[in-house]
Amino acid sequence: MKLDLWATVSFHRDLNLMVWQPRGILDDEQVEALIDMLEETEEDAQAPFDRFTDLSKLDAVGVTFDFIYKVSLYRCVIYGDRPPVKSAFFVNDRSTAEIALTHAVVATDSPLSVQVFLDKEAAADWLGVSVYDLELDR
Repeated sequence: MKLDLWATVSFHRDLNLMVWQPRGILDDEQVEALIDMLEETEEDAQAPFDRFTDLSKLDAVGVTFDFIYKVSLYRCVIYGDRPPVKSAFFVNDRSTAEIALTHAVVATDSPLSVQVFLDKEAAADWLGVSVYDLELDR
């Protein structure tokens, strides 16, 4: 099955903000495709950009702790010494919280400042945008 990743990603250039709202079952393939897209966007971007990931629309989580740990460690190393960026995760259940919190712990002391939120408004405040800006098609 070919992923239509662009249907779940939006880049708000005016805010330097990438929004990702995956659907269905979050699996390794979906995460790897997003990382490829993220790395391309980081290379092409004229300025660092923040990220918002809304995990509330997932039906299930099909990635393991080990996979998320490795991916998070990889992202911290690859991002390297670039300027700091914020990455907010909106979660609504235990399985999505575990994914986001794992990434947050691994990213500690890196330029990727990761926070996990149970409330979209709090995430928007932390990112310095409106809740409306966290939508895919604002």
